[in-house]
Amino acid sequence: MKKIFVVLTFSAQIFIAQNISQKLEDVTNNLMKSSTAISSNLSFYVADESGNLVYEYQGSKGLSTASTQKIFTAAAALETLGKNYTYKTSSSYSGNILNGNLDGNLFITSNGDPTLGSWRYESYKPENFKQKLLEAIKKSGITKISGDLIIDDSYFDHQTIPGGWPFDDFGNYYGAGVWGVNWRENQFDININGTDFKSFSYPLAGIKWLNDLKAVGNSDQSLIFTSPYSNVALINGSLPSGKVTTVSGSVPNPPLQLGIEVEKWLKDSGVEFSGKVMTNSQLEIDGKKPLDFPKSNIILTYESPTLDKIVYWFLRKSVNMYGENLIKTLGKEKKGNPSFKSGVAFLKEFWKSKGINVNMINFADGSGLSPQNYVSAKAEVQSLIYAKKQSYFDAYYHGFPTQDNGMKMKSGTMRDTKSYAGYHTSKDGKKYVFAIIINNYEGSGSTELQKILNVLK
Repeated sequence: MKKIFVVLTFSAQIFIAQNISQKLEDVTNNLMKSSTAISSNLSFYVADESGNLVYEYQGSKGLSTASTQKIFTAAAALETLGKNYTYKTSSSYSGNILNGNLDGNLFITSNGDPTLGSWRYESYKPENFKQKLLEAIKKSGITKISGDLIIDDSYFDHQTIPGGWPFDDFGNYYGAGVWGVNWRENQFDININGTDFKSFSYPLAGIKWLNDLKAVGNSDQSLIFTSPYSNVALINGSLPSGKVTTVSGSVPNPPLQLGIEVEKWLKDSGVEFSGKVMTNSQLEIDGKKPLDFPKSNIILTYESPTLDKIVYWFLRKSVNMYGENLIKTLGKEKKGNPSFKSGVAFLKEFWKSKGINVNMINFADGSGLSPQNYVSAKAEVQSLIYAKKQSYFDAYYHGFPTQDNGMKMKSGTMRDTKSYAGYHTSKDGKKYVFAIIINNYEGSGSTELQKILNVLK
C-alpha cells in the first residue's frame, strides 16, 4: 500500500509539473506572438528549489538585465567579504599640536564607504558623523588649524563611472558615481517650481548651473547632467508649472562636498580654520603631489553599517552606487586593483567557479545600469539557487522586495528592458526559482511578464 501511495504521489507531482510547464508555454507563446513583441527578445527560466527544470524559453539567451544584475553582485560580495564586513572612514593630522594650534593639516580618508552620511541608517546619518568628528577634534585638543583640510580620496582609482553607462543617466541620482570618499550617497535634491530653483537639500559646493527647463506637462520629464570633478551642471527637459517638484541629481565631486561641509562644521563649533579645502584628486589635477594620510596621528575611525545591512538597501531600493562600490571593493580586495574592469572580471570569475557557463554572464557593471550587461535567465536562476544553499542566504533573501503579486523578487527596469528574478512558493506549497528578461518590447512589458509569472501562483 505504501509503495502504491509513493507511486501515486510521484505521478501527481509529474502531472502538476507538466501542467504548469504547459501553462507557462501557452502564456509565453501568446506574448511572443503578439504584435507588440514583433522585435523583442525574451529569456525565461523556471526551476524548482533543487534546480530541476520546470520550464524555459530561450533560457540561455543573454539579454540586457537592468537591475536584476544586482543579484550576482550582492551574493558575491556577501560570500567574499562576509556579511559583517564594514567600511572605515578615518581622520588624522600632520604636524604638531601646540597650545591648541594644529601646525599642520587635518586629513579625512576612507576605503570607499558608500554609506557615509546616508539617510537610510539610524545612527549613521550626516549629523552622526559630524558629531563624532568634532568630538574627536575636541578630544585631541585642537582649537585652531593653521594648515589645510585634506580629503584623501585616493583609495580607489580616478574613474568614478563605469564606461558603459549612458551619459543621460549619470547626472541623475540613480547614476551617482563612486569615489574613495563618498558622502550622502553622492546625491542631492532640488525643489523646483516650474523652472525656478527654490531650494536644495543641502548647499552644493561651488556648482554653477545651466537651466534649460521648460514648464510644461503634468510629470517630471527633466534630466540633470553632471560630470565627475566638474563644477558645471545642466538641467533640461520639462517640469509641471504651478507646483514644486523634487528632482534628484548626482554630486560631481563628493569628496570636495564633504570637505566644504566639514570646514563649516569647524567654524560653527569654534575651531579656527584659515587654510584651504583640498582633495588629493584636485592636487593631482593641479599638477601637485597627493599627500599621504598620516597613520600615526589617527583621531577617529568611523565604521559603516555591516555589509548585510548595505546589501539589504542595495537590493530593496536598487541603489546603483552601492553596486559599483562593491565592484570596486571586490577588485581592490581580491585583485589589488580597484578599477571597474578588475572588479567586473572578479565577479565573472566568481560565478564561473560556481558552475555558471561563462558565456551566459557577460557583465559590464555591478548594478545593471549599463545596457552592455548581457546575462541569461538560466544564469540568474543558477545564481539564486546557489545563494539559497549558503550561510548568508537569510541576509541576501531579506533584501528582495515582496512585489504586489506576492512574489519575493528583484525587478529591473530600463529603457526597452524589463526583468524579474527571485523566489516564490505557490499556493500548493511548491517552491520555484525563476528569472525572466525581456528586451525591446513595445511598451513597459510589466503587465505581460506578470501574466506569465502569475501561472506560478
